[in-house]
Amino acid sequence: MLEYLPQILFLIVLVGAFLFFIKNVSSLKRNINLGKEIDRSDRKDQRLKKMLRVALGQSKMVARPIAGILHIIVYVGFVIINIEVLEIIIDGIAGTHRIFGFLGPVYDFLIGSFEILAFLVLASVIIFWIRRNMMNIKRFLSKELKGWPKNDANYILYFEVVLMVLFLTMNATDYQLQLLGASHYASEAGITGSFPISQYLLPLFDKMSVESLVIIERTAWWLHIVGILIFLNYLYYSKHLHILLAFPNVYFSKLDDLGKFKNLDAVTKEVKMMMDPDADPYAEPEGSDDDIPEKFGASDVQDLSWFQLLSAYTCTECGRCTSECPANQTGKKLSPRKIMMDTRDRLEEVGQKLNNKEEITADNQLLDNYISREELWACTTCNACVDACPIGIDPLSIIMDMRQYLVMEESAAPVELNNAMSNIENNSAPWPYNQQDRLDWAKEEA
Repeated sequence: MLEYLPQILFLIVLVGAFLFFIKNVSSLKRNINLGKEIDRSDRKDQRLKKMLRVALGQSKMVARPIAGILHIIVYVGFVIINIEVLEIIIDGIAGTHRIFGFLGPVYDFLIGSFEILAFLVLASVIIFWIRRNMMNIKRFLSKELKGWPKNDANYILYFEVVLMVLFLTMNATDYQLQLLGASHYASEAGITGSFPISQYLLPLFDKMSVESLVIIERTAWWLHIVGILIFLNYLYYSKHLHILLAFPNVYFSKLDDLGKFKNLDAVTKEVKMMMDPDADPYAEPEGSDDDIPEKFGASDVQDLSWFQLLSAYTCTECGRCTSECPANQTGKKLSPRKIMMDTRDRLEEVGQKLNNKEEITADNQLLDNYISREELWACTTCNACVDACPIGIDPLSIIMDMRQYLVMEESAAPVELNNAMSNIENNSAPWPYNQQDRLDWAKEEA
């Protein structure tokens, strides 16, 4: 029984980690489904091509070449290296050693590629840490990144460094044990795997006994796989959830021209009726009560669409949106990145209240408690933030929905806007001049 203890322990850890991951995914799905329904099932071919180009191909990341190339290295390296997790899981359950070693030259090529990528990931992550913590790049210095957001970003970088070091240490000691002909590691077919990077670590283990090498190799092996499982479950609490959500977010993202804004059907019908000379102003509204919205616009996360909530969880906090925002550049309070972070924070708060079976009240909501009116009205609706986002997030849609609530539910538009709307109503133009006086300027020229 004792000989199977490592496999049993491994199976317990593996099942426990996956069950916790499924629990987190269920909470995530429930929170996103709090949003209002929106149909994004059209143009499937176009959506698929966009997802492959933007999410898989990282086409928008390279708009900033240095960060883009480093991100691609980390992204590709981390995904491909984790292919070996499949072998680790099988070895852990079955008690085998490099079970895919029978692939021969193909396996050697794979392990060699994994090692080269691990080294490149390690170098890229170190550069990322230097950029984020030492180079005073403006978009990493914003006040919304103080505290947990900055720590979270660094924790992930530390995680990746540790995982890559453990991977190379595991391979180096494994290679040394194979060279020494240790039982369970040595193979009659010769060396299993190729070690272009970890072979340079062999001098560190040159004078160690087989027993010591086994302890180091097993420790690195266990820490590596447990670290990956911890990383998987940490994603839910981290901005790095985009590793999983970037693909659906890009797929369901807006395909219409950026300048095309959403109209409320109920308002559109009302305006058309008012402009129809044959319409009966006293007629009952057409359609069912379901066609009439309970609230115009959005004041809290439940008023937003499920896609907007998905985007809040997908946001990478990279700050490209904020760095492109003209309002932010001129010192206004608005930060599109903060809009997405605030939406996610409020959604998490609502989710926690649901877990505790607490009532969700309007005295603490997204509007005013998280996002101020000053931020909302600072937006110029230029769509620079939407265009800059590398994974299809649309902060402007949230801003516009919340503005809509302020105007239509609270009549709380800024004075300048109220004046313009009053002028349009009275003068059919945003300027305070009577229609009969419109051409006076031409008379003066004459």
